[in-house]
Amino acid sequence: MVERKNDRIAEDRLSEILKAASDPTRRQILTLLAQHGPMRVTDIHRQFEISLNAISKHIKVLERGGLVVRRTEWREHMIEVQMDPLRLVDDWFAGLRSIWALRLEALDVLITDKGENDD
Repeated sequence: MVERKNDRIAEDRLSEILKAASDPTRRQILTLLAQHGPMRVTDIHRQFEISLNAISKHIKVLERGGLVVRRTEWREHMIEVQMDPLRLVDDWFAGLRSIWALRLEALDVLITDKGENDD
């Protein structure tokens, strides 16, 4: 039963990460932070043609997904990208890749067998 609970927690975590990364603006924010390192919210805002309030909402979604963390230094809010949660996404994609590799191998065997039988 513990294994299922842990699987459910991992699934919920993966869903939060994918939800956070599903929006193009949020992906641009992540890319910006990955390229430039920690930035103030106001500096992030200057890179976009949307309101500061909208940027703040996007950052909050990214925080819930664990893709960024916020540090407060005096009155400044510094936002920093967190790459570790992306490992969960990468692991999920790796599982999909392995399934497709098996299916392609089976297709190759089927095609090869069919070609040999036609002779």
